[in-house]
Amino acid sequence: MAAPLLLEALARAARGTLERVYLTRLRQEIAEQPVPRHVAVILDGNRRHARSLGLEAADGHILGSETLEQLLEWCRRIGVKTLTVYALSTENLGRAPEEVGALMDLFARKLDELVRDERVHRNRIRVRVLGRPEQLRADVAEAARRAEAATEGYADFDFRICLAYGARQEIVDAVRSIADDVAGGRLEPRRIDEATLSSRLCAGADEPDLLIRTGGEVRLSNFLLFQAAYSELFFSDVHFPAFREIDFLRIVRTYQQRTRRFGK
Repeated sequence: MAAPLLLEALARAARGTLERVYLTRLRQEIAEQPVPRHVAVILDGNRRHARSLGLEAADGHILGSETLEQLLEWCRRIGVKTLTVYALSTENLGRAPEEVGALMDLFARKLDELVRDERVHRNRIRVRVLGRPEQLRADVAEAARRAEAATEGYADFDFRICLAYGARQEIVDAVRSIADDVAGGRLEPRRIDEATLSSRLCAGADEPDLLIRTGGEVRLSNFLLFQAAYSELFFSDVHFPAFREIDFLRIVRTYQQRTRRFGK
């Protein structure tokens, strides 16, 4: 091997060793402090990552789905109990038909894989799909139903996937439900409070302790607007398919260094 190539190979090996050592240290540091119980992630940057590699948008979504599988394991490994991911917004449904079709194909396949994945059953992972199922393609809605039914009794970890989801729409649907009960005499207006509203939300009242957005954008994009009122927010420049365990653990460590006062 030519000297420059040998030096490059040695440098890569050294970088790999240093990263493994650092990752081990990060895991140890995180284990010494309370971890977020509920993590929410806006999975952003799939298409831009694909373009940077000269690939099609659909390829970026496939790469992102592989990173999501790893993220689920990273969360479980440090003791997180709930992972909520923003995989498809109601606004995303307005993208080019070929991209939406490819996304639906991917969702249908991955949801069916969850039903057969022995890790899901061994670790008692409950799968829930949140959003408006009527806006999903029929086979995706059916795959979501199968995944939820196959894991309904599990309670060790909640994996919540937001598909055809929008927080404003979620709140509107909840308000309509409450208005129907008021009009029908089943609910007195003065008894309406935050708990009443949150009980009608499709994503429920479970507040994320930590909300991460990848891809470099700094906004919530209609995600968990009610539930994330006091979530700790982190924005990463890394496109989601390139998001690594070391990126995730650095964010968790920073989260542990913050003081949460909830307005008090």
